[in-house]
Amino acid sequence: MKKQHIAIIGAGTAGLALARILAHQQHEITIIEKATVMENVGAGILLQPAGLAVFEHLGVLDEALKLGCRVNGLEGRLASGHLLVNSHYREVAPQCFGLGMHRASLCHVLMQNLQQPNNDRQMIHWHMGTEIHHVIPFGQCMQLIGQTINEQAFKQTFDAVIVANGARSQLRPKQWVKLDKPYPWGAAWCIVPACTTLDSNILHQFYDSASTMMGILPTGAVPQQADQPLSSVFWSMPTPHISGWLKDNANRDYWLKLVEQRWPIAAEWLSQVVVSHEQWLPAHYRDVVLSRYGEGRLGIIGDAAHAMSPQLGQGVNMALLDACALGRAIAQADEWSKVWDNYHQQRLSSIRFYQWLSRTLTPFYQSHRRDLGWLRDAGFSWMYRIPWLRKQMAHTIAGIKHHPLQDMSLEEISMSLVDQQPVNSDLKSLQ
Repeated sequence: MKKQHIAIIGAGTAGLALARILAHQQHEITIIEKATVMENVGAGILLQPAGLAVFEHLGVLDEALKLGCRVNGLEGRLASGHLLVNSHYREVAPQCFGLGMHRASLCHVLMQNLQQPNNDRQMIHWHMGTEIHHVIPFGQCMQLIGQTINEQAFKQTFDAVIVANGARSQLRPKQWVKLDKPYPWGAAWCIVPACTTLDSNILHQFYDSASTMMGILPTGAVPQQADQPLSSVFWSMPTPHISGWLKDNANRDYWLKLVEQRWPIAAEWLSQVVVSHEQWLPAHYRDVVLSRYGEGRLGIIGDAAHAMSPQLGQGVNMALLDACALGRAIAQADEWSKVWDNYHQQRLSSIRFYQWLSRTLTPFYQSHRRDLGWLRDAGFSWMYRIPWLRKQMAHTIAGIKHHPLQDMSLEEISMSLVDQQPVNSDLKSLQ
């Protein structure tokens, strides 16, 4: 496609990755972000092997590896000590792994890449502290109307607009929205010094029935304190309970006793690092399903397009795959209608599969239904004894599923968007 001036609304994972890809194709990019500055906020996230392949294509994998923590797999234990979930990336390929990162570190890596002085970065303009209220067709273009933090009107016209401003986006065309509702369960989370009593290269989860779940994720470090490894702790609960979580030390002590009764080794560590109520922050989740992800000169990517429960750890991974696929579609098309035909062909099946599976599995981990807890414990104990099923679960968590019976390869994901050649043909670091 000939040079376009494209607005990207939202400077999160999807928006920043897409900006890098499209600038490399010599398009002019304007990034519009509501926040005034990119702050060190957000919980730990898990980059799956598919997302790491996109990072390799973007040229930021080495920097990410410096700040992140290698994660070899997921292990989930019941209160009895039984290992229920035992999924390792080696089931995908011998040297395959995920990467735990602080969300701020992930944004730092992508921002540093965008700010490096070369011809690509000269194609990128920034509007921080600007909120967009309306996206309106304007002849053969799209017009954005909004307001800056200084209450000045913002109105600009672009060849195309990509919305990437998160799960609570108000810019999705209403006629595209099939489902947009909050999950009844969420989590409280905090980031603390790294856990030393558990395997530091494993995402640890702990379950008791379907109503109790805790996660401990290796989170790497933030750029300002690169020598201080961190862990993220998540505690599941119904959304109405989150605001009152750990209001005082009595609540904290009661929670630690609950953990100690079930998982003493985790409680021993938590008693030393988890402190005040203020360190815990809320996590609310949404379920967003769209009938399409783009039409004409408007597209939706990332959580704005397909927010889901974090049960499968695919949010950031899918945002990166969206950016990769959209960049490829734009490179291969000569008009916008063909872009969306190509993009939907690449992404629709995979997105639908992961949304369905996430929605199906979530009540088995976050609900008050005891029968689902019993069914999960019995089913998973049986499933992980069968090598083929265990491997399929590992492939699913790795983020490489087109649909239940078809995988994509890491080389396919890492394909150059312009000449269809891998940016780095040596993928030994990933697989």
